[in-house]
Amino acid sequence: MDPKGKYKPFPAVNLPDRMWPSKQITQAPIWCSVDLRDGNQALPVPMNVSQKIELFQTLVKCGFKEIEVGFPAASQTEFEFVRRLIEDNLIPDDVTIQVLVQAREGLIKRTVESLKGAKKVIIHMYNSTSPDQRKIVFNLEKSQVVDLAVQGTKWVKEYSKQLIGTEVLFEYSPESFSGTELEFALEICEEVMNVWEPTPEKKMILNLPATVEVSTPNIYADQIEWFCRHMTRRDSVIISLHTHNDRGTGVAATEQGLMAGADRVEGTLFGNGERTGNVDLITLALNLYTQGINPELDFSDLASIVEVYEKCTGRKVDPRHPYAGELVFTAFSGSHQDAIRKGFEYMSKSEDCVWGVPYLTIDPQDIGASYERVIRVNGQSGKGGIAHVLENDCGIHLPKDLIREFGAFSGVRIDALGREATHVDLKEMFWEEYIDRSDKYELYWISFTESSESSSCKVSVHSIESDILLNFVGEGNGPVHSFVNAWHARNFTGFQILNQSEHALGVGASAKAVSYVQIQFDDGEIRWGVGIDESISVAAVRAVLSAVNRR
Repeated sequence: MDPKGKYKPFPAVNLPDRMWPSKQITQAPIWCSVDLRDGNQALPVPMNVSQKIELFQTLVKCGFKEIEVGFPAASQTEFEFVRRLIEDNLIPDDVTIQVLVQAREGLIKRTVESLKGAKKVIIHMYNSTSPDQRKIVFNLEKSQVVDLAVQGTKWVKEYSKQLIGTEVLFEYSPESFSGTELEFALEICEEVMNVWEPTPEKKMILNLPATVEVSTPNIYADQIEWFCRHMTRRDSVIISLHTHNDRGTGVAATEQGLMAGADRVEGTLFGNGERTGNVDLITLALNLYTQGINPELDFSDLASIVEVYEKCTGRKVDPRHPYAGELVFTAFSGSHQDAIRKGFEYMSKSEDCVWGVPYLTIDPQDIGASYERVIRVNGQSGKGGIAHVLENDCGIHLPKDLIREFGAFSGVRIDALGREATHVDLKEMFWEEYIDRSDKYELYWISFTESSESSSCKVSVHSIESDILLNFVGEGNGPVHSFVNAWHARNFTGFQILNQSEHALGVGASAKAVSYVQIQFDDGEIRWGVGIDESISVAAVRAVLSAVNRR
């Protein structure tokens, strides 16, 4: 279908000297969570009181100082929840609760009743201002919409006098601001300010929402900058943003709105909200964090926040959700795995503390995630990812050439699995190929005698093919060399050792040694072998036999 004629592009803002594109965000905004109101009203099954209390306490723990707790005039449940927070002293002294109300006298009166006894509150009043809302929903002229806002502000100002001992902050939203003519949005806000009379010492909040996201983020930023330039009493007002995600660019719109001059952001955890949701406060905050800016919110244990959120809302965090998703730090691609693995190695050796691991914009440990699941293995993975999993989950640190060898044949087996290969799968493959090899020969008994000049080896090897024990003796400049000489003295297949390395497998007194030996046979064939034993010398001999058995 050709959309031309049915849909029209949103008009650009005439702001040729716009300044926001060259601005940078240098500090955290004022954060306000609207999970308990805007997020809750979007749930198929709204939260009960105990769930709302648990989520409220989690928001407090995260560091939110302003939390919209509900629409107390909308239902008895909403009213009682606000009363519960106040009467049970669940609101910390440094936290301000916010409540939403329409510009209607009965609702405002009921809202004020719900707030009695609270220390600090924000009364958030709104009415719709866009042409579609005026024409289709309310059938009102501009002047009538202004009258509604002005009268509602007068009611809030009058009824809030009943809140003795409560610090009251007023917030006004021209709902559907992003779809409203800028001149009219400014007019109605100026009229509201004339009634409320904010001062630099006692400011009010003007919330300029993208109630429905209808344009690209740059146009929303232009609207914010235009508004901030043309309004009066800018020093007496906190400009707040409340973006939705209808076009999938709520985060970008909010960030650009902050660049355009806004001071405050309303949103929800993980973007919960109506239609495609509100802007995600966690993504916004951690975006700041990755730029070296303290977001003044604590998401250092993000998994526990995910757990509470899913328990209370019944929603699931998508595996690809920024920062919080199960798979966001996981690489399956071989080239990505190799780069991440090398990045971790570089960071462990570098004196530069600036984070710089390819493909990872944030250190997973900063938000409580572990490195072990950064790299996971399937048919798309490469040798680097396989080596990383063996190293982190099994304690096996493969030499570079052995990584290539094991990666080549294990990749075929992983692809055949048709699923993700766990560290248990990889360990089983590695043990089967290298450790548990006794195709031809099996070590039966061995002893070493060492002096200051040389080492002698007495060994008994079980020949699988002939089912007999072979005993032989050799001398050399070390245990492995003496074993090789003993082997050659019996006229077995000739070979030479090309590479040898070892490390401890595990820690403490019970730790074993793992040895890696690469040998080249007289006909030029090269094979790796791996051995494990309590004795490093015996582990090396087992590695030689492993390589011989793999010929």
